[in-house]
Amino acid sequence: MFNVSRRHMLRASAYAPLLGTGVLGWAGAAQAAAWPERPIRMLVGYNTGGATDGVARPIEAKLQATLGQPLLFEYKPGAGATVAAALASKAAPDGYTLHITDSGPMTILPNGKAVGYDPLTAFTSLGMVCEGCSVIAVHPSLPVENLADLVKMARAKPGTLSFGTSGMGGSAHLAGELFQVMTGTELVHVPYRGGAPAATDLVGGQIPMLFASTGTALPFIEQGRMRALAVTSPKRSSSLPNVPTVAEQGYPGYDATVWFSMVGPARLPPAIISRFHGALQGALSDAKVQQALRRQGYEPLLGGLDIQDRRVKEDLAKWGHLIREKKIRFE
Repeated sequence: MFNVSRRHMLRASAYAPLLGTGVLGWAGAAQAAAWPERPIRMLVGYNTGGATDGVARPIEAKLQATLGQPLLFEYKPGAGATVAAALASKAAPDGYTLHITDSGPMTILPNGKAVGYDPLTAFTSLGMVCEGCSVIAVHPSLPVENLADLVKMARAKPGTLSFGTSGMGGSAHLAGELFQVMTGTELVHVPYRGGAPAATDLVGGQIPMLFASTGTALPFIEQGRMRALAVTSPKRSSSLPNVPTVAEQGYPGYDATVWFSMVGPARLPPAIISRFHGALQGALSDAKVQQALRRQGYEPLLGGLDIQDRRVKEDLAKWGHLIREKKIRFE
């Protein structure tokens, strides 16, 4: 009897890991299906009041209403928003730590510095939010009326005309670098710790030129305190319909679009992905949300997750080529 019982025990022990995996797998699936059961931590890679915060806030209430849990915004600025992205990539894949990010830390900075994550494998795509552009603006005292005037001035005095941006490695910085390549000009980059101080210095006359987000530049443009010469997207901005694109002004193919998206850590369960993506699509379909985003100069981006995956891959390659060509480093 003892030998028989022992054989049964050994056989049972051999199957125990499989049984345990099945139980844990079922428990994990059930937990994902019940998600969310507590507040969701939303990492933001910039300071409060910045462009990313401005994009997130209009959709916050709609997401909370659909998901039934509050979003707790946690600001982790630093290193061009790569600090927050790295934290998000290392979070537990349970859906309780998510991240609103933009094209800078996902497709620009990984090409020029060690960021602690692989943008192609470290995240789960949850949906695009919106896209927009930078504005090429100048101080009203600068004797230029359009892009042709600006290019002529820059070519006449290479390496003397400076442009401010929100920081090294951001979308505005790369918009400026692409502009130099395509126009055959040599400008001096002046990086700031955010778009607001850069705009303040332009208005104050400390710098003559600025690549800025539409949300930052729009109030000053409306007040006549800076002059908009062009937008960096392929199409005109709905918030600045009278300002032509760079492409329209003689440089076809110029495209320095900035975009925002939602991600989670890799290996998020499909049930969580589906639930959040559906809630985000619902929020972006709301007329008031769309109006709020357009007031900041951004167009809502509805669509499947394949669009987001493809956008990251394509832009990572595009900006990587430019960064290598100009030997840009972000350290």
